[in-house]
Amino acid sequence: MLPELARKASLYQLLLHIDQNFAGEQKQKGCAFCGGRLHDANYYRKPRGGPQNLDESYHLRHSLCCASEGCRRRTKPPTVRFLDRRVYWGCVILIVTALRQNRASGYSAGKLMKQFGMTRRTLKRWMGFFREIFPSSRAWQRLRGRVSPEISQSNLPKSLLDSFVETLGEEQGVVGCLRFLARGHEPGF
Repeated sequence: MLPELARKASLYQLLLHIDQNFAGEQKQKGCAFCGGRLHDANYYRKPRGGPQNLDESYHLRHSLCCASEGCRRRTKPPTVRFLDRRVYWGCVILIVTALRQNRASGYSAGKLMKQFGMTRRTLKRWMGFFREIFPSSRAWQRLRGRVSPEISQSNLPKSLLDSFVETLGEEQGVVGCLRFLARGHEPGF
């Protein structure tokens, strides 16, 4: 089941591997502004909601900095572990929001808040983001044409996650959905 999946260390190991690949690809491309070499400029995050026993390397947000004097611009490769600047793990936000949208399965706000350690205000913010902000975002506009018309914008992220889970199974479906969402933040996608 999805709530248990959000607690599996193996899921986070897979997500870390994907992020490392994204960072490697970005590093090979070089600086988007001047073409210079990119160096690691990673920083630590303190994400919430996942397993407690994860190594600190899982909390590392990959970031790159141009080595060319006069440029030195920072580039952040796409990530499947973090959703923008949100404090919780991306998979937790995706799963909790989708479960809350599917109230028939017995996932009340109280149950989700207790299970993942969030406040009602945080849960409302996530729900509002997917209901009001995300459907009109540039990231979703880039991705919208790549999904089935059956994906309901009014039921995001549940309808999108359900589509991936039906096709790939639970764990790979969550990973596929996060990977798909991360690609929407890539410049030139």
